[in-house]
Amino acid sequence: MIASAVGLGVYQLTHPIFFWYLNLSIHMNTLVTTELKIEPKSFDEWVNALAEFQMPIFCQTARNIHDIMDDNKKGTMELASVILQDPNLTLKLLKLSNSVAFNPSRQKIVTVSRAILNLGAVMVKEMTLLCTFFESIQSSDNKAQATEAIAQAIHAAMQAKALAEKIHDASPEEIFTATLLYQIGKISFWCFSHGQGERIQQLVKEGKTREAAEKSVLGFKLSDLSLPLSKTWKLGGLIEEAAEKFPISKNPRVQLVHLGHEMVDALRIGTNSKPFLTCIKKIENLTQLSTNQIFNQIKMSVALATDIVRQLGDEDPLGLLDKETQQQDIEPITPVDKIQLQFQFSQEIAIIINDHLDINVLLETVLEAIKRGVVMDRVLFSLLSANKQTLNEKLSIGWHKDLGSKIVFNVIDAPVNLFYKALSDSRACWFKPSVDPHLYSMYDVNVIGKTECFITPIFTNNKATGIMYADRAIERKPLATEDFNAFNYFTQQANMGLSIYRMQKSI
Repeated sequence: MIASAVGLGVYQLTHPIFFWYLNLSIHMNTLVTTELKIEPKSFDEWVNALAEFQMPIFCQTARNIHDIMDDNKKGTMELASVILQDPNLTLKLLKLSNSVAFNPSRQKIVTVSRAILNLGAVMVKEMTLLCTFFESIQSSDNKAQATEAIAQAIHAAMQAKALAEKIHDASPEEIFTATLLYQIGKISFWCFSHGQGERIQQLVKEGKTREAAEKSVLGFKLSDLSLPLSKTWKLGGLIEEAAEKFPISKNPRVQLVHLGHEMVDALRIGTNSKPFLTCIKKIENLTQLSTNQIFNQIKMSVALATDIVRQLGDEDPLGLLDKETQQQDIEPITPVDKIQLQFQFSQEIAIIINDHLDINVLLETVLEAIKRGVVMDRVLFSLLSANKQTLNEKLSIGWHKDLGSKIVFNVIDAPVNLFYKALSDSRACWFKPSVDPHLYSMYDVNVIGKTECFITPIFTNNKATGIMYADRAIERKPLATEDFNAFNYFTQQANMGLSIYRMQKSI
């Protein structure tokens, strides 16, 4: 199945560090405002205030991604479905998926499911975390400083993960996440601060060191926030150990986390500086690599981190790019024209049909084409039960339901409901409550609402055995003829692919 192809479940997220995805949303009863009306005045007040915010990195999307990746039975479509709930996240993820850093072959990736297949689920999870980091910035006053803090965390995480891979660490991904979240206190402050953050910046401009400016305005260093926030959010594991045992720890994995951040600080001073040469010596002792090998690895990590930051919509806030890299054009993250996107999806589906047809990938791509290309809120593929009384969900995108639950449609012939009517037709149907109120049974309304929808029958040996369903029941945007035509076209591609697949299986 898909899960085995993608590798879901191979890397089990059992380390305590990954439960940071769950804990804030579990322990919060209400979603508080994302803007500080009155800034806290003490260390404890700042800890309490930041602890109550639900930053985007702690959102339901992150929680659902964790749940899916921790379940061997979940596959590409479940993971893609969660990501597709957030259009902005989808665009950013595809942007990164098509960058040189993550896609050196430059094979165009149009769909989220294809990105997962090409890059691997663990890599997609890391990229999703990086994308949501930038959505955490709520303060327009200190956006530049928040961006710099996030960029520094990304760069440090890339350096630490690369070192972990060189020493054959059992879980470089855990090193990556722990390093990324190591400065979560500082990042949280800059994402939400206003006047106090501006005063810190002013003191730095006047010549004070950053730590001295922080203590002058706040009475504490921003780095001091990480440990209590880690404990409050129950991040646990490596990130809490790294924050608690700074700067000295005998755990080599904690040392990797610290070394990632030390390297970023040293690079900003210069490659001839004493801090940088000290980092090189530490890396030599850890990895047994030569100085040239270490320099090349550092350069690769700098390029990768910088590419990620720029792909997500910012310039080089750390000033670590070389001139050659600075001259490369980075396209802005903007939605693709709907007609162009439909054409790209059509090409993608044609390639799947004509080249090593995989029925699961075909159906996933068709559903994503309808969801994003036709811009529908909810899309679903269902198969008819053996007794022909129900249509049971096989794949879906956009439905607000618990993970693992399945949508079931009743097929009623007396009186006829819309699903019986759709299965009796040979073409795509456009149902409207205002025109066909008699087709909407009470059960149908409870499942889908009283909303317009498109339904196409799916055939096996000229017999309807399932349906493709789509609607805009969430955004409530009107359906148009061009939408119906595009939906009909993609479902025809699905039926054609299914016919070819059955012919290949019978040979």
